[in-house]
Amino acid sequence: EKYAEFLKIDFPRVPFTSNLELFKKIGELGKQLVQLHLLESDELDTPIAKYQGASENDRIEKVVYNEDEQRVYINEGKYFEGINSELWQYHIGGYQVLYKYLKDRKGRILEDARRYCKIATALQKTIGLQKEIDLLYPKVEENILE
Repeated sequence: EKYAEFLKIDFPRVPFTSNLELFKKIGELGKQLVQLHLLESDELDTPIAKYQGASENDRIEKVVYNEDEQRVYINEGKYFEGINSELWQYHIGGYQVLYKYLKDRKGRILEDARRYCKIATALQKTIGLQKEIDLLYPKVEENILE
């Protein structure tokens, strides 16, 4: 929010801190984010979401989120379990990630449920890393390399 107006008129700029240890820490967090977003992190091997349902229908018909159950339904009989509202509402680049993934595949057979579970896990880990970065960022701003 702090830089929202600036980003409307210019490209983002990455501030460099003069504090070497802080630079290394932010760099490591950034590396973890890259691995998560490329779905290459070992942390994704244990997904937080599960694909459930007794139906054999894997067609994405209608995407519905049930907050109380923490489920994302793709049709009447199949759903992803373990999706909290923070994950469901999470946006990147103006898109609600978990919804958009399924919406873009509407009418098709879901071929890789595990990928969706990994994406949900990556988002959960991303939220945690963003909180860490947000705590460190004021120190970066205090020590900007000119």
